[in-house]
Amino acid sequence: MITSLRLVDFKNFINETLRVGPFTVIVGANASGKSNIRDAFRFLHGVGRGYTLSEIIGGKYGSGGQPEWTSIRGAPNEVSRLGNVEHGKRFRLSVDLKPKKKTPYWMDRYLIEVSRDERNSGGFRVTREELSAFGTIYTSHPGHGDPVHAQGDDAHLLLRMAKTRGQRKFGDRLAVRPDQPALTQIQEHKWVARSHKDSAQRAIDTLASMRFLDLSPERMRQPAFPGQTVLGDRGENLPTVLRKVCNDPKRKDALVSWVRELTPMDVRDFEFPVDKITGLVQLVIREKDQRALSAYSVSDGTLRFLAMLASLLAEDSRGMYFFEEIDNGIHPARQWLLLELIEKQTAKGDVQVVTTTHSPGLLAFVNDSTFGNTSVVGRLEDAADSIIRPVAGLPNAEELRKTQGLGRLLTGGWMETALSFTEEHPEGEGVEA
Repeated sequence: MITSLRLVDFKNFINETLRVGPFTVIVGANASGKSNIRDAFRFLHGVGRGYTLSEIIGGKYGSGGQPEWTSIRGAPNEVSRLGNVEHGKRFRLSVDLKPKKKTPYWMDRYLIEVSRDERNSGGFRVTREELSAFGTIYTSHPGHGDPVHAQGDDAHLLLRMAKTRGQRKFGDRLAVRPDQPALTQIQEHKWVARSHKDSAQRAIDTLASMRFLDLSPERMRQPAFPGQTVLGDRGENLPTVLRKVCNDPKRKDALVSWVRELTPMDVRDFEFPVDKITGLVQLVIREKDQRALSAYSVSDGTLRFLAMLASLLAEDSRGMYFFEEIDNGIHPARQWLLLELIEKQTAKGDVQVVTTTHSPGLLAFVNDSTFGNTSVVGRLEDAADSIIRPVAGLPNAEELRKTQGLGRLLTGGWMETALSFTEEHPEGEGVEA
């Protein structure tokens, strides 16, 4: 589970931290930087997938030329913060990770700093990297008393591993390629301690398990190839993914119940007929009066909700899901149901959801836990850089939530006003709604 994300000189953030919980909501005006947070998570996801820096930032293609990974938004010079004169063309990201089934006090941390490598055709290289878990597992900058700290090898990133038994002064020295995060190179070195490899693999698994769903109703309406049980980022394979969910009677009952709550449809069953000519699996919703509706007749909002249900109710559902505008296509009167679904599923501990939203209806019904993990992103007046602050930490936020509701505070622009007021008057008493 990811508990925080820190962004230093990344896109339009100087040095900001996002608090991350089971269900994290991000609000803010257009062009405030919400999508840049998604880019930061995508970068870390690329690290977990074992890509090089050029592949993470510029895109990856398979041996046959097929796209495997889309590039991070923006030009290469725009990944690091524009105008960052002091630190050059570099940025730093770090995440705090709370492993499942560990003690409440156990927290891993992964940090990576990337800069332009002007000596290598303007590419990218890792200039700093650290992994800790109840102490340092490895670091590229152990301190001035250690020769590794000077990083005197242009062809490699040097690491100092944590000491193991029998090592008195220093742990092992490791040289890795600077064009790929060290996290995914540790396993290549046979003599690295098993405990260190396990810590690295735990971080890799967390970063690799992220999903970024940008659901398209047209893709979700399409029949699916038999055996495809992973929902595509655009909602591909929805029929076969739902069929797998329906193979479990309890999950199927939950699916039917949620759809009945969300829509006026009196759903009795889901059917998955196979086209006799193509062999593709189709999605059909059967209502109580025996009326059958194909996916082509189902509304966009219902399809989006079905895709979210398929993601969150699946037997192997785990990791973090990032949605932009998760309420898109959902009727305002039914958004509380979407919220209830996500809060219930994320409370179980296997799945995290991070979303951006402009919906006052969604914010109006968040529970206390989600409120504590709701942040506002905004630009201060006459500034190009953005800041991130927990809404609960804004002046009088708790009281105003009770008396007026978060939805009204969002609609009236209070959050952005409070954000600016807090930064300009850090000792101020508050700002009225």
